[in-house]
Amino acid sequence: MEMKKFITTCLALTVATSAFAADPNYKADVPASLITPDTVKTKYLGDLKFVDGFPTDATLKKSYDFLDTSRAVQLFTSGIPTASMHGLLKGHRDIGVKPNKTLAITEELLDARSLWLTPNTTTPYIHAELNVKDGPVVFEVGTPVIGIVDNAFFLYVADVGLGGADKGKGGKYLLVGKDYKGEIPEGYFVLRTNTYRHWLFLRAVGKPGESLKDTLTAFKAGFKLYPLAQAKNPEPNDYINISGKKYNTIHAGDASIYDELNEVIQYEPANSGDPAMLGLAAELGISKGKPFTPDARIKKILNEAASIGNAASRAVMFKPRDRTEYFYPDRQWFSPLADGSSAFLDKNGARMLDRRIGFHYFATGITPFMVSPTPGSGSVYEIAATDATGKMLSGNNTYSVTLPAPVPAKAFWSFMVYDVQTRSILETDQKTGGLDSMAKDLKANADGSYTVYFASKPPKGKEGNWVQTMPNKGFHVLLRLYSPLQPWFDKTWKPGDFELVK
Repeated sequence: MEMKKFITTCLALTVATSAFAADPNYKADVPASLITPDTVKTKYLGDLKFVDGFPTDATLKKSYDFLDTSRAVQLFTSGIPTASMHGLLKGHRDIGVKPNKTLAITEELLDARSLWLTPNTTTPYIHAELNVKDGPVVFEVGTPVIGIVDNAFFLYVADVGLGGADKGKGGKYLLVGKDYKGEIPEGYFVLRTNTYRHWLFLRAVGKPGESLKDTLTAFKAGFKLYPLAQAKNPEPNDYINISGKKYNTIHAGDASIYDELNEVIQYEPANSGDPAMLGLAAELGISKGKPFTPDARIKKILNEAASIGNAASRAVMFKPRDRTEYFYPDRQWFSPLADGSSAFLDKNGARMLDRRIGFHYFATGITPFMVSPTPGSGSVYEIAATDATGKMLSGNNTYSVTLPAPVPAKAFWSFMVYDVQTRSILETDQKTGGLDSMAKDLKANADGSYTVYFASKPPKGKEGNWVQTMPNKGFHVLLRLYSPLQPWFDKTWKPGDFELVK
């Protein structure tokens, strides 16, 4: 029996060999680049085996595991804006902010007890959730504001106030979803959108010398938010003072981010998200109208991918590899918005992916007004995560930063210090979490420049120019220039780096 099997095998091999020995009548000149060898060596998957181009079972498994892992990493990084908006809106709903009804206001400003991505503690925030699932929504602005509307995928919809259609004079805005079939009444600034949920984010602009309390009182008196269906008799709005509240608005950094993305995809209209991101999600079992029930294999892959995606996001955020992201050749200050595109597009129309990841991992709120090219308007942002030698900033050290005179900020400038883990305000004993040019104890140098110190304890005699950090904690810093002037735009002015004080 064994001999018969052996002879049959030999005959089969002989036939196969003879078949390949003679060239076929129709034969192409096949480039070597089209041929897959029987063994291919790779860095990440080891040896991949093939039989005349067919992947073996082991190679099939490796290939699909890698595909799913790489897609899950891409979904993590490309989904950060969506997860960030989900976290922002959900965090506020959790503390009582009702869509189309409630305005949340930081009446006593923010501090480290509230987890936000890179907030400031200098200006009051006013925000609300707009939801057009049941029809258009109206908001009326009666006093000057600076504001934006971003959609559920953290894409820009419109500016409001000084940078918007009302130009700071106030007016009625109407947000209309793509599935609305009714009439559009006259007398509104009409905003079109393809998602249900939105974030309305405002800063009230006060009169010269006006107190914060008076500015907010005037804002409340002139603002209304309601569904269009209530236009003839709007219900009064609720106001919540969210200063000092403990709550979280920041998206997950582990595999639960995929659950957050699933919630958004299930809630928002079909086809409202980026097709590429939705495609990545669908390949992993996240698809509108279907339950997301990953099996043990996919759960393992999602955990691995989230770890890689989180690491990659932190890499491009805290130490960008593209030197054009840095404002000055000889400084460590950088920004994902350095090219002036809030859509993260280069001059050839290509999406700058690392910058988009870094920005949304770091910050919240997106609008072209953030990169206004007009001196004396808007605001600009510079980030520092490393000292003058390129080492990550540490609370174990004392640093000094000097801003040369005159600082090109028509309104004011500020430093804010943030926790590397949360990207929110660093937890210290300083409520402000930073320092701005309006601080009463801030002292200028003899030449009009300012030197600010970052340390766990203030250098002697420098208490008014000190920002507190914490031992054994990493931190990063955002320098804001409000109403920046021409020397910032033409780069004839540049801030000093973080210098180690010994």
